[in-house]
Parts: sequence; structure tokens; C-alpha cells
Amino acid sequence: MRSKLIAATAALAGLSMAAAPLLAQAQPHHHRHRVQVCTYAGRNAKNTGTVVGAVAGGLLGRSLAHGGGKTGGTLLGAGAGAVAGHQIAKHNGKKCHWEWRD
Repeated sequence: MRSKLIAATAALAGLSMAAAPLLAQAQPHHHRHRVQVCTYAGRNAKNTGTVVGAVAGGLLGRSLAHGGGKTGGTLLGAGAGAVAGHQIAKHNGKKCHWEWRD
């Protein structure tokens, strides 16, 4: 009887030793890591950039156009200026920083 009790105790001890690494692996590891967080300009800033770019591009296109092509130069300049103004406002409105997170 005593030998059976010793064998059972040894078997349980062996099971608990085998289960210990599994329990250690199951616990989550908390590591801090860096993430980049960006905020973007609102819609109003992009719209303002588009309008300012369109007006400036239209004026520049009109001044560079010759003869009867003033209307075409104005329209082309306004279109190009609108796209450029929107992209510049979007790029300038992007603010990024790094944060540490768990």
C-alpha cells in the first residue's frame, strides 16, 4: 500500500512538472512597443487649400496665356491649382508622433 502511495505521488509530481512549462507559455507577455499615431487635417482645411489653389492657379494660368487663349489658360491653371492646393493642404495637415503602448 505504501509503495502504491509513493508511486502515485511521484506520478502526480511528474505531471505537475510537465504542466509547468505549459502554464508559463499560456500567460500573456506584456511588451511595450512603439506605434506611430497620425492625425489629419479636417475637411475644411482641405477645402480651403483647394479653393486657394484654384484661384491662384487660375490667375497664373490667365497671366501666362497668350491672345485669345486666356479662358483656356485660366481653366487649366485653376484645375491644376485646385489639385495642387488640395494635396498641399492634405500633406501639411498630417501630424504624426510616436507613442509607447502595451
